[in-house]
Amino acid sequence: MPELPEVETVVRGLRKSLPGRRVVSVRLEKTDFIDDPAALERDLPGKTIADVRRYGKFLLFDLQSPEGAAGNQSAMLVHLGMTGQLILSAPEAPVASHTHVFFGLDDGSELRYRDVRRFGRIAMLANGDREKSLGGLGLDPLEMTATQFAEKLRGRRARIKALLLDQHALRGVGNIYADESLWRARIHPVRLAANLLPQEVQALYRGLQTVLNEAIRLRGSSVSDYVDSEGACGSFQLKHRVYQRHGEKCSRCGSTIRRAIVAGRSSHFCPTCQRAPRKLSSRGKRHAHR
Repeated sequence: MPELPEVETVVRGLRKSLPGRRVVSVRLEKTDFIDDPAALERDLPGKTIADVRRYGKFLLFDLQSPEGAAGNQSAMLVHLGMTGQLILSAPEAPVASHTHVFFGLDDGSELRYRDVRRFGRIAMLANGDREKSLGGLGLDPLEMTATQFAEKLRGRRARIKALLLDQHALRGVGNIYADESLWRARIHPVRLAANLLPQEVQALYRGLQTVLNEAIRLRGSSVSDYVDSEGACGSFQLKHRVYQRHGEKCSRCGSTIRRAIVAGRSSHFCPTCQRAPRKLSSRGKRHAHR
């Protein structure tokens, strides 16, 4: 957390207000998650925010220097980590605890970065540094075609859950939306990507697209600290069918949702709707009879 839908929601919220705004001041509290605090304080004031974009789970603030200044193009990169929040506030609004960065804007408003656990990241990027910082990430699930998705899975011996979480394969998908998409497609998380049938690959592509777009429409999942750029919670957590529903009934078939560790992460699935591979099923039955 936050994953693609949460970051996309924050970006869309900030994009309503920030483009065209000039940063007039930067005030820092804790700085251990900032690549170069001195550079942030030195280089950001005076820059105009041209756009706010999402790249995987990263936010990119495209910046423009005053006309005629050297190094006209640069960017600020923000990763929200596990508990990061970016909220546009009035300067007189009460400051929430664990707010570590204050960006003063030319209209008098203030963009605040709050992060309880400080696993996020903020960095200033020169134009040539963007590819270096963001290179190696995979396809964007909202931009890829069904054919591109199938190519990404073809011949891969990785567990499908692990592949969905691999940011070098797909950028932006995390634990919540991997579990929910696999349930929609009726695919067990330990299945090997290479063993999926063509119709299963297509079902997973459709499931992933449906889940991500519905989550964005409902402004993300607030299961921990996530809020949007106005400080409001999302509501897609009310639509979760398997994630964190261990021991509850599957809404599709009534079986009990189970949890297992896959790719080092807790994975939630329905054992009836999402059949385990035959070898795994047989091994489970042998253990059950002991």
